[in-house]
Amino acid sequence: MPAPRTTEPSHEPSHESAHESAAVPAADPATVTDLTADLTRWAIFSCVLVPVVLLWCGTSLAGAAGTALGLAAVTVACRLLLRRSERGAARTAAARHAPAHGRRHRPGAGARRGGRHAGGGTPVG
Repeated sequence: MPAPRTTEPSHEPSHESAHESAAVPAADPATVTDLTADLTRWAIFSCVLVPVVLLWCGTSLAGAAGTALGLAAVTVACRLLLRRSERGAARTAAARHAPAHGRRHRPGAGARRGGRHAGGGTPVG
């Protein structure tokens, strides 16, 4: 009697999962802004908490102050990047929903209708 065949799971990405991930709706901009504000608050809190903990553990005042300045710089840079990302997402969402205002879809610069050659209309021969 032959042994039953077993199938191994495929490691190739399925087309369904790629399609499903592309169909995920965009997050509400108000929700994203709220999440960004929460993230910023937690970052500021850590900018205060970490130096306090460092001082409590015996780190020098200069070391704790340097850590606080470093964390503050990273927090400011991340906040600026988050705001830039939010603006870009808002522009993309607005452009997606805006009408084209009379633009006509044209083929690329090299594409021409009709003939096989891009040259003039004189017959060869």
